[in-house]
Amino acid sequence: MIETYRGVVYPLHLDHMGHMNVQWYAAHFDEATWHLFAHAGITNRYLRDSGTGMAAVHQTIDYRHEALAGDLLVIESAIERIREKVIHFRHCMCNAETGDELAVARLIGVHFNRETRRSCPFPAVIVAAGEALAEPEAGQ
Repeated sequence: MIETYRGVVYPLHLDHMGHMNVQWYAAHFDEATWHLFAHAGITNRYLRDSGTGMAAVHQTIDYRHEALAGDLLVIESAIERIREKVIHFRHCMCNAETGDELAVARLIGVHFNRETRRSCPFPAVIVAAGEALAEPEAGQ
């Protein structure tokens, strides 16, 4: 796994029960996604220049421990597998001070042509980079 995000839980992130609201988990995981993608060559420049985009088609989040105001967050991410048009990946959010695992997100993204709004293949160089970053199957 590679580190893709660092941040802090601010009071504005809290819900009425005093812990980080689910919308902020999703927001932090989204930010981590773009850093992970950049490692595989799916950068803003690539998307802009190629006329392609990425769409999240499935996401699950398992909440393990509460995140409270002032907690320092770190997210590590990994590509689980990449296929012709689809990428499977996961994020693990931890409390940077205690090491407690706070939440794990698993996502599936689809590469698509922004003009036709249809899925399209990743370039071979991105598939190769994604495969190089992918964890061995035994580790899944």
